Amino acid sequence: MTTPTVIWPKGAPHIISGEPQGDPTLTPYLVESAVPTAAIIVCPGGAYGMLADHEGEPIAHWFNSIGISAFVLKYRLAPYKHPVPMLDAQRAIRYVRHHAKDWNIDTERVGVLGFSAGGHLVSTVGTHYDRGRMGDLDPIERESSRPDLLILCYPVISFGEFRHHHSMVNLLGEFSSEEQRRDLSNELQVTADTPPVFLWHTADDEAVSVENSLLFAQALNRHYVPCELHMFESGPHGMGLAENDASVGMWTLLCKEWLKKRGWRVVEGKAP
Repeated sequence: MTTPTVIWPKGAPHIISGEPQGDPTLTPYLVESAVPTAAIIVCPGGAYGMLADHEGEPIAHWFNSIGISAFVLKYRLAPYKHPVPMLDAQRAIRYVRHHAKDWNIDTERVGVLGFSAGGHLVSTVGTHYDRGRMGDLDPIERESSRPDLLILCYPVISFGEFRHHHSMVNLLGEFSSEEQRRDLSNELQVTADTPPVFLWHTADDEAVSVENSLLFAQALNRHYVPCELHMFESGPHGMGLAENDASVGMWTLLCKEWLKKRGWRVVEGKAP
């Protein structure tokens, strides 16, 4: 059984006294390999209020099946507010890079995947990052927090017209400012340096509008950032691996092929 590892061993910043969530952790699912493997950090969804189990460990096992090590991130949720989840996700990226030799990870192939609100978190770290805090006393903080690629599954992206209101309130509170909402409407934060992105969504998603993915893809295209978008005709929100839907379930195969195009070493895995 894999054991979660605390990513802030000396204590996470912005701790709320008496809040029972515990420290943010990474649970590693490692692939045995003679050469360093790529790694994906998985961020389950849950509207910044909970973490969906089916968007965590099963996803990690699927990545293992194609030769990629995976890490499931337990990031902090409401009542924690921005920037706490972002700091946890940035820390997870730094932590994997810092321990790359211990885990046999290729430091230049560390990606992040997120579902729903976890997709918002992933698009946030993909547009808000640094190359390492060189003067920091903590050597982990000196690692880059820029992911090498993003995989977004029916993501929350925008806090504008097509926002998922519950996610926004959990992250920013009831009375967020326009400036806060714009800063975390990640379609507005794309630059030419944003990492390559794989996106998928269903057209009739009633919880998180597909417009979120479309807005992000348009912004990426405007800045010439490599992006692959798959919009499936139909399917409910929160499908995870979509094992029971022959059409939507193709996203894993499409994602695997995209990773190969990006130069990631993958093996032929079993269908999820």
